[in-house]
Amino acid sequence: MSEVLELRQYTLHPGRRAELIELFDREFVEPQEEVGAHVLGQFRDLDDEDRFVWLRGFADMPTRGEALRSFYGGPVWRAHRDAANVTMIDSDDVLLLRPVSGLDLTGRTRGGPTTLVTVTLYHLPPGGEDAFLDFFKSDVGPMLTATGAPPLAVLRTLRAENDFPALPVREDANVVAWVASFPGPAELAEHVRLLGRENRWIHDTLPVLTKQLARPPEQLQLAPTERSLLR
Repeated sequence: MSEVLELRQYTLHPGRRAELIELFDREFVEPQEEVGAHVLGQFRDLDDEDRFVWLRGFADMPTRGEALRSFYGGPVWRAHRDAANVTMIDSDDVLLLRPVSGLDLTGRTRGGPTTLVTVTLYHLPPGGEDAFLDFFKSDVGPMLTATGAPPLAVLRTLRAENDFPALPVREDANVVAWVASFPGPAELAEHVRLLGRENRWIHDTLPVLTKQLARPPEQLQLAPTERSLLR
């Protein structure tokens, strides 16, 4: 289980996403795994055709530093970095996270049926994380589960020194992230419909949740690539 995670969102040049995904899935998965960086999921952002999102995990921060130095200083990245970088406009939208309830992908293999993964980001004011997580556990999570969207993981911002500054991480972010998976868009729509019919959600839970946020929640709707582990 990864105790340090990166949620990485890349803005790409128009029309270059398929090119980057093909290169990534072919060349960058196993070499990262070999040095201690776990490629947990790679995705097409369904709301932006020029956006690539991926999730990477590490056992701890020292392992992260060692793994990044090994991979980005190694032969695979050296051979393919120009082809990867030419597809990108920006690769600095990176959240450093840690698990509250872990993302356990033990026993999963890469590939499989097409699914829809959602990552919902709750942006919180400084110091508001613990109270929000207590509320999420007692009120929000059970209602999400009851309406067909049990959290695969709940993550929160990790405050730690970035020991590989060549890859920046966002220092302005303070988030709790809820990760879920659906067989497809119809099942996500049904979850939203069922949740919207819950009086307790509308009149009690949602107003309390909203008051705790620094700004409205952000939901990424993601289609796993052919070799994504998370799906």
